[in-house]
Amino acid sequence: MECGQGTEETVIGIIDPGESGQTVEHLVESVEESGGSPVVGTATAVLDTEPDAIVARGEAALLSAGHTGTTVPIMPVVVGAGTRSVPEDAFEEALGRLVSGRFDRVERCRYAVSVGEESAGLAISDTMLVTEEPARISEYSIHSARGDVARFRADGLVVATPLGSHGYAAAAGGPMLAPGTGVVAVPIAQFATDRDSWVLGAHEAVRLRVKRDDGPVELLVDDERHGVVEPASDITLTPVAPLQLAVVPESDPCWTN
Repeated sequence: MECGQGTEETVIGIIDPGESGQTVEHLVESVEESGGSPVVGTATAVLDTEPDAIVARGEAALLSAGHTGTTVPIMPVVVGAGTRSVPEDAFEEALGRLVSGRFDRVERCRYAVSVGEESAGLAISDTMLVTEEPARISEYSIHSARGDVARFRADGLVVATPLGSHGYAAAAGGPMLAPGTGVVAVPIAQFATDRDSWVLGAHEAVRLRVKRDDGPVELLVDDERHGVVEPASDITLTPVAPLQLAVVPESDPCWTN
């Protein structure tokens, strides 16, 4: 659904994750030229100003905004496949649409990740279990609300949303998912002749378990490390309020790299 018209008081948050060499000056200028009021800072600082919309330039900025749990619409700029990202040469016109409210909201699934009763944050891209040492096989199992899904031996396991399915999951042999199709679970270097992957429902919790390890297994949530997972611990992915993306005609299709 297209959002309503904005005003000169439209506040646009611009996420600056502090990456070396990254500048947001051109984004600030474009927002000001479009009649908006730009606010620059970390995701938390920007959200404290209660912006009408957010601009996230680059993957790190998008992840940092998504990890806050915000439902403020976010326009990805130069992020990549799966995100409906605005390319560098089109962001000026796209930001004009964002300031004036002429954009569509689209949802992307987001999951709360926990180890036992302990929170490991939010995942908008992927959740990975992988041995700390290369080529050390462990045994994993996958479970959904409908029962046991699979049990296998591998170097690791990645569960990816449609937004993240073009990354580690694709490199491990998994399919790229269309928005709304759920998540895909893909073994990493599976110890089997035929490689498998499983697409699970978008609105159900997924539970993972390290059944046996031949070396320490580490948990990563959207590339953030959360330490070693002990065997028999449950790692649960529970759907939460979805990420809201601001999409305009300049936004790339999902499959564009």
